[in-house]
Amino acid sequence: AKNPTILGALKIPGYSDYLHPYDENHIIGFGKDTIELSNEGTWKKDGTTAYYQGMKIALFDVSDVNNPKEKFEEIIGDRGTDSELLRDHKALLFSREKELMAFPVTVMEIKDGGNVSEGNRPVYGSFSFQGAYVYNVDLEEGFKLRARISHISEEEYDKSGDRWYSSNKNVERIIYIGDDLYTISKSMIKSNSMTD
Repeated sequence: AKNPTILGALKIPGYSDYLHPYDENHIIGFGKDTIELSNEGTWKKDGTTAYYQGMKIALFDVSDVNNPKEKFEEIIGDRGTDSELLRDHKALLFSREKELMAFPVTVMEIKDGGNVSEGNRPVYGSFSFQGAYVYNVDLEEGFKLRARISHISEEEYDKSGDRWYSSNKNVERIIYIGDDLYTISKSMIKSNSMTD
């Protein structure tokens, strides 16, 4: 279209870095959740500031383009959680026929009921997982986490500490052949059966 116009809008917490069509009336959004905090006690003094939190996936119903709706949402991890999918759409595996969706993610979580904010600012989570999140997705039940697949050993997790830096075991791509799901990092390819 030469002159695109806004037909409808939806105001919600968070934002999508990437939108992927589910079908002609539904879109899946991948991005970050956000929290809005007062600037009281900071150098800005007045107003509010929005801060990104964990990764957010959402299923939007756009059958009425004038009135889009968020049908389902899922928040993964806390502040600092990230996914290659937010920068490169090729990191997403999606098959509507198989009701399958998978993507790489590095999950950061605030441990043991720690404070969500310090000095009215959200804190970052500590490293807890790197690998693939595998979901079933449909229009009746939304997102159902089916599996988490990692290339990192338990010993490496124990030694990881609060931060995780790029590793050759970071899952970057996920594909399937028949009923086998393959996760791919620079150092290995792992196969998991999707039938169990």
